[in-house]
Amino acid sequence: MIPGPLIVQSDRTVLLEVAHPDAADARHALAVFAELERAPEHIHTYRITRLGLWNASAAGHTADEMLETLNRFAKFPVPTGVETDMRETVGRYGRLVIDRDDEGLILTSTDPAVLAEVVRARRIQPLLADASTDPVRVVDWARGELKQELLKLGWPAEDRAGFTPGTPFDIELVEDGWRMRPYQHEAVRHFTDAGSGVIVLPCGAGKTLVGAAAMAENDTTTLILVTNTVSARQWRSELLQRTSLTEDDIGEYSGQTKEIKPVTIATYQILTAKRAGEYTHLGLLNALDWGLVVYDEVHLLPAPVFKLTADLQARRRLGLTATLVREDGHEGDVFSLIGPKRFDAPWKEIEAQGFISPAECFEIRIDIDEQERLEYAASTDRERYRIAASSPAKIGVAKRVLAKHDGELTLVIGQYIDQLEEIASALDVPLITGQTPESERERLFKEFREGRQQTLVVSKVANFSVDLPEASVAIQISGSFGSRQEEAQRLGRLLRPKESGNTAKFYTLVARDTVDQDFALSRQRFLAEQGYSYEIIDATAL
Repeated sequence: MIPGPLIVQSDRTVLLEVAHPDAADARHALAVFAELERAPEHIHTYRITRLGLWNASAAGHTADEMLETLNRFAKFPVPTGVETDMRETVGRYGRLVIDRDDEGLILTSTDPAVLAEVVRARRIQPLLADASTDPVRVVDWARGELKQELLKLGWPAEDRAGFTPGTPFDIELVEDGWRMRPYQHEAVRHFTDAGSGVIVLPCGAGKTLVGAAAMAENDTTTLILVTNTVSARQWRSELLQRTSLTEDDIGEYSGQTKEIKPVTIATYQILTAKRAGEYTHLGLLNALDWGLVVYDEVHLLPAPVFKLTADLQARRRLGLTATLVREDGHEGDVFSLIGPKRFDAPWKEIEAQGFISPAECFEIRIDIDEQERLEYAASTDRERYRIAASSPAKIGVAKRVLAKHDGELTLVIGQYIDQLEEIASALDVPLITGQTPESERERLFKEFREGRQQTLVVSKVANFSVDLPEASVAIQISGSFGSRQEEAQRLGRLLRPKESGNTAKFYTLVARDTVDQDFALSRQRFLAEQGYSYEIIDATAL
């Protein structure tokens, strides 16, 4: 029998041998509870974290199942300390329970010592109405904040206090010419059983449909929070097409429009807008008796919204995302305030079922010229990234990639508007940015979908909720400092299933021996975590 591809170490790190024949199976099983930290060519490093174990536990995975994964794929015996630590960590989830009786919120535990420990904590005491009673009484407004503080103490509470039903409002799915996919049904079931939590699905896998189905299951007024107005319009279009909702049922609450209807779609930006130091649109959160709040792209949820969400614990809350990775480290707040991960369908599994397109990823390394080198060396750290990311040398390489994929629908994606203007001019193709009028933007997207325009240069406005199913090539010329969130979104533009059946190609142009290359390592880690091949090519070899 061939030894497995994993080496489990006593510091909770797990090494994965990429070339091993069982590496793909081991990666998929390990991703349930471990986080990828580094992904160079031959050995990938994962770490087993408390939050990862608690998320897995909340999604229904037991310590025995997780340890079976390690034992099945391990090259050497799993250290006994790791096994003991995993069992104890998983056992902490749900030892404390937030519940409700006739008088209000209560905190209970099957372990009196644990309960005694937490009620004496300095940050917990102000959240309790009376710590001396049995059960311990919790202040009505403190449900969310209590969960945050208990998580920090290492005792994540299971919230069984229930939810307000909200104002009843009939919503039905209209499956006309389409059907919910099995994993979408499963995701909705897991959420409905729990009432709050996060669904993790790859871009292109139909997160909006999962949201619509959850709305139909609950039949209640719904507040949907989205990243921007483009996303808001996409949600509106999908809901009108896939459900019984009409134009009169759906309102938009954004910088341009202030409509409140039984289903209201609002942007994070408007919710966090301040005037004279006050959040001026907080009334939206209580404008109707919402029975469900949907957080689209929950990994991008602005920090202030967490504080607002702490007051919404009586509402059902659904987070939708392609990745739980947050660049600001607020994964714990997602867990405690939106809810734990309830369902996670790996990208490669859905790809194998034919629901999203296969993809190959390439990093093309480019040498910048001597003058740029000197300017780079004399600049500040922040200026250095822009100099490297915006190198004119990338234009010629982008042209060669386009020539290689002549006839395929291609997106050229970047961060800096002046760089995008320069490359759009050099390629003689249209440019779409946040300043492009919406009518012009939709016209160009329509021409692209129909194949009349084969190449578009787009800013980060195309990162979110833009449906371009036949795009098969993306050339990323610059990004947001190695953001793994952004990498998920940009790759997602290519993952819609294609009539041609072609494998999508995702290219990133990187200036060699610069911070541009350093940041590329972070993006590479994300792609490797999802199981995608990642090949590094020298620009001279194109």
